[in-house]
Amino acid sequence: MPEATLPAGMLLDLDDTVLTYDAISGEAWRAVCQAEARHLDAEELDRVLRETRCWYWSDPERHRQGRLNLDATRVEVTLMGLRRLGIDDRTWAERLAHGFAARRDTAIGFFPGAEETLRELVNRGVALVLMTNGAAAPQRAKIERFRLDRFFGAFLVEGELGFGKPDPRVYEAGLRQLGLPPNAVWAVGDNLEWDVAGPQRLGIRGIWHDYRQRGLPPDHTVVPDRIITSLADLLWTP
Repeated sequence: MPEATLPAGMLLDLDDTVLTYDAISGEAWRAVCQAEARHLDAEELDRVLRETRCWYWSDPERHRQGRLNLDATRVEVTLMGLRRLGIDDRTWAERLAHGFAARRDTAIGFFPGAEETLRELVNRGVALVLMTNGAAAPQRAKIERFRLDRFFGAFLVEGELGFGKPDPRVYEAGLRQLGLPPNAVWAVGDNLEWDVAGPQRLGIRGIWHDYRQRGLPPDHTVVPDRIITSLADLLWTP
């Protein structure tokens, strides 16, 4: 395939775009449920906790509030799941939640080819800004752990800005950091609303990172300008 004609700048998401996050969560939850199931069936425990998490995070306002204190929220949501099983045990919920976090944090890393792609984008003269929702401390810890300042000229972190995606002020801040007009910028991420539709409303090209390779959901209303399954796809013309 021929090399892509790249934009002058890109706004990139962090979790599940540059670094694995939800992509490795399922296995981490299964592992902690196996280790901490006690008298329960581990698969049933995993299923109930998964359903409870899906319910909690499906609401945009709960999502906004919960992600700003993720450790505490994870304990509360896990306790909700245990209560569905007739168990009101905060200590157990804490063991499950903290055990999951430790397993996932150990497993977090660059998606295959992502680090090399970022390096190549910089080498080709593309200015990069990272935009991520979540509290400042955990997001900054990942930024520092993986030395992302090698690639990104600025970091837009919800916990530092006081607002997060899909608030248009995030993308406007990104454009200011890049010093570029919307038509010279691509936004790339795994969330159709936050990383595609939001930027598109400002005239930024929105590229969806379908890392699970599942395709667009049947009820989708967002139409990405392009769909990729790996960041490396950005370097080539489809």
